Amino acid sequence: MAVNLPALGSLPPVSGVRIGTAGAGIKQRERDDVAVFLLAPDTVVAGVFTNSAFRAAPVQIACANLATGSVRALVINSGNANAATGAAGLADAQAVCRTLADAAGIDQSAVLPFSTGVIGERLPVDRVQKAVELATERAAEDGWPAAAASIMTTDTGPKAVSRQVPVQGCPVTINGIAKGAGMIRPDMATMLAFVCCDASVTPECLDDLTREVADRSFNRISVDGDTSTNDSFVVCASGMAGNALITSPEDPGYQDLRQGLSAVAVDLATRIVRDGEGATKFVTIRVRGGADTEECLRVAYTIAESPLVKTAAFAGDPNWGRFCMAIGRSGVKDLDTGSVDLYLDDVCVARGGLLAPDYAEADGGRVMAQDEFEVRVELGRGDAEEVVWTCDLSYEYVRINAEYRT
Repeated sequence: MAVNLPALGSLPPVSGVRIGTAGAGIKQRERDDVAVFLLAPDTVVAGVFTNSAFRAAPVQIACANLATGSVRALVINSGNANAATGAAGLADAQAVCRTLADAAGIDQSAVLPFSTGVIGERLPVDRVQKAVELATERAAEDGWPAAAASIMTTDTGPKAVSRQVPVQGCPVTINGIAKGAGMIRPDMATMLAFVCCDASVTPECLDDLTREVADRSFNRISVDGDTSTNDSFVVCASGMAGNALITSPEDPGYQDLRQGLSAVAVDLATRIVRDGEGATKFVTIRVRGGADTEECLRVAYTIAESPLVKTAAFAGDPNWGRFCMAIGRSGVKDLDTGSVDLYLDDVCVARGGLLAPDYAEADGGRVMAQDEFEVRVELGRGDAEEVVWTCDLSYEYVRINAEYRT
């Protein structure tokens, strides 16, 4: 099930990036489940990673290798998270990195590993290593669609986006892929997302851009309120587009690159929500009139993650008391409920903290029967505004997760 998940469009090559995929048979033997990204020399790479105390082995290694400042390859597997596997898991991930380094003729420290799938099980290293060698042989500029499919787990379809933006008069290509459908309420990014562009930008600038973009996209989504052990969002810039080097936000082209990266990330993030496990509704939660960003997000996420709100959305039931409950328990200090208004799309459900005199439940029901709608809360406390994207909670979500390891 998915809510208007767009099909893959055109994914042109990104200069300086080659991608190959192969099958290791980790969980499903009928499709590729390993992807390799080979990056041109001098490619700049930045990333943000999960805040979970149970950081997976590949996340630990990726963070350490990224800090060296020289990254030439990424290796990703689906079907096994290699998380909660201790020293053995670290050794397994290092063995995979070593295989790719040998196959690509690069230093092992220049490889960033990523995994997604079942937590607490050892990686089938021998099979993954063979797949890495084959994927490296197959690496080509047109490997984007295959990579998007190879990193899927419970996703119903691959997620990939491409944009071309002018930066200082030079066309810059930005491609991104992502996976995620459950265990989605990131503390930094989504489960796995990889964006590559051919812009020329300093490491410091790309690091700032990556964190800002993650905060405005992947940090604004929730499927079920859970955070993965493997969350990773990585941005690579090969520097081959021909634009003058971007060194600061004041440089010409910085804002154009920022907008392009943000557009790709927001598109990928919302596709993850549209493909939320068992989702039948795509819901935008918009909170306006907050005293600051933090309290807007408190209200938005409390609504987005309330099981009672999510099940009401699944049923198409405009039970406004559930929204009232969520707003009230969000933790906004000294909230004056007499200043709160609630809308479903353009239908005013509550005004001044009370049911609107002209509200008709049939109107609210009409909105919530749609497969996409917006919940808007007006707090009446200030000028801050934030948006969070979420989905409903259905019977199918329970079935998918009950059968996840079977």
